[in-house]
Amino acid sequence: MKVAVIGSQWGDEGKGKVVDFLADGKDIVARYSGGPNAGHTIVIDGKKFILHLIPSGIFRKDTVCVMGNGMAVDPESLIKEIEDLRGEGIYVGENLLVSESAHVIMPYNRLLDSLNEKIKGSKQIGTTRKGIGPTYADKASRIGIRMGDLIREDVLKEKLEFILKIKNLLIKEFFGEKGFSFNELFEKALSWGERLKPFITNTTSYMKKAVIEGKSILYEGAQGTMLDIDHGTYPYVTSSNPTVGGIMTGLGVPPGAIDEVVAVVKAYTTRVGGGAFPTEEKGEFGCMLREKGGEYGATTGRPRRCGWLDLVVLKYAAWINGFTKIAVTKLDVLDGFEKIKVCIAYEIDGERTEEFPLNYSDLIRAKPVYLELDGWKKPVKGVRKKEDLPKEALNYVNFIADNMNAELLLVSTGANREHTVMFS
Repeated sequence: MKVAVIGSQWGDEGKGKVVDFLADGKDIVARYSGGPNAGHTIVIDGKKFILHLIPSGIFRKDTVCVMGNGMAVDPESLIKEIEDLRGEGIYVGENLLVSESAHVIMPYNRLLDSLNEKIKGSKQIGTTRKGIGPTYADKASRIGIRMGDLIREDVLKEKLEFILKIKNLLIKEFFGEKGFSFNELFEKALSWGERLKPFITNTTSYMKKAVIEGKSILYEGAQGTMLDIDHGTYPYVTSSNPTVGGIMTGLGVPPGAIDEVVAVVKAYTTRVGGGAFPTEEKGEFGCMLREKGGEYGATTGRPRRCGWLDLVVLKYAAWINGFTKIAVTKLDVLDGFEKIKVCIAYEIDGERTEEFPLNYSDLIRAKPVYLELDGWKKPVKGVRKKEDLPKEALNYVNFIADNMNAELLLVSTGANREHTVMFS
């Protein structure tokens, strides 16, 4: 079975836990997009692990983790992540493969990310300033450094000499900042290549062989559908495709290599950074949700904006990705509410619509139309069996699944791996 796990909202849905849980017994967990701007949190036996680049299957014995060509990789971050995991007794060796075609986040990309945000003033996107956007821009401009270049000294030298002329001119003349030394950056990049050479390989060929041999594969998404560069709330989006299409381009596999597409749905809605958020609660209730749900970014620590579940978003995401199953996370955060609101439509300039508006100027005028559902008094936190869930909680998750036209796969009732209720 080849299963994709994709965020259905603005990221931070709890994909890390879902991937870790479903990775049990899988041959491969493969990530296909994004970079260290992602943060996947996994809690095992009460211990918290936060991953930014390495797929969440790394904690499963005999599972190979693949970082695909669609990713943007910060070598220093990857080296640190490997060392941190090894320090915790987690094996990282031949079970980690990094695509030689994945693009490298260079120091000048990080600097330009920060400078680009700064110059926008009040119009800032709210990026993580990890260099993601400038790296993908270099990729599209065909001037990027790729992971395979780090282990090919002549290729790296030629590429870096050329691109550094462009970057230094921009950094010095436009932004008035100090540029980068070629010799220092070249030596640093060579050292990254030396450290990471055992992991760098042709992952497209590896994935082809795995698919042909019928290996069980879990495709791990990063960020969420509404942050997709093509289908999200542009311009307040990421620079890659976290949606299902990113699997084909980001790993080099055909559409037929995906059997199931699982939507990870947080029981309410959050987003980080700028951009429209129709169901956002800015007052006391939003703050309460944030504190109760621990809604702070795993990568940046920034407080997340919080609000009610948005079915307009979820139905849109279901169409874009072709979700077949859903995993509802953080259901326990809604424990104790007498009533739970769900946005079922938008009102824009007095007209009601259930279609997600692609024009951002329309989206910022959208007002949520709510339906109220009964909450539950019996806590669901830590519940592991379907029969132990309150009737109202069951009604709520089934309501979500029905509206997304997908089968309910599992419900997460807490941060720990074992706090999971399986439905199918």
